[in-house]
Amino acid sequence: MTNNDNSEVRSEAEKMLAGELYDALDPVLVKYRERARDLCQNLNATREHEQETRRRILTDLLGSGGESVWMQPPFYCDYGSNIHLGERVYFNFNCVVLDVCEVKVGDFTFFGPAVQIYTATHPMEAQLRRTQEFGKPITIGSDVWVGGGAIICPGVTIGSETVIGAGSVVTKDIPNNVFAAGNPCRVIREITKTSNLNSSGDS
Repeated sequence: MTNNDNSEVRSEAEKMLAGELYDALDPVLVKYRERARDLCQNLNATREHEQETRRRILTDLLGSGGESVWMQPPFYCDYGSNIHLGERVYFNFNCVVLDVCEVKVGDFTFFGPAVQIYTATHPMEAQLRRTQEFGKPITIGSDVWVGGGAIICPGVTIGSETVIGAGSVVTKDIPNNVFAAGNPCRVIREITKTSNLNSSGDS
């Protein structure tokens, strides 16, 4: 389908993934979210001995990485299909991922309990905010440790081998191989071989 100037008409899902303003009440997007919520509910209802069931649900829910993710329910997300994980990513209890845009996570990255990852955001203008929202993708490298209760805001990139302190609010990019913490999160120091003697990531 095209409009009068021959440009392609973009679906609300396409606009969402592109980081453009979109209508979150679009019926197709509502259907996708309902599917993800049902899968999360199924996941969160599993018992510890039901590891094969959890694996099937995670493989169905996530865009990639469900085959090896180590997930401790409960877990919540918007779509699931926009979450792309490397090998053996770990989520502790009660993590939330609002994946209206892509969330990419490298191998062997750990998320402490109650970490929240938000690609979703809203216009500052109140009238526009009533009907439109948008998102910004998040990228997290390999071997990252995000401490419990941290919040990762839209559009952020976190470099590999970095540690984010518990309770931090990450509003800007964080480079590789540093310890960063605070609200707003900032680099505290580089990580060296002696850093293990004074761990501050917390869970």
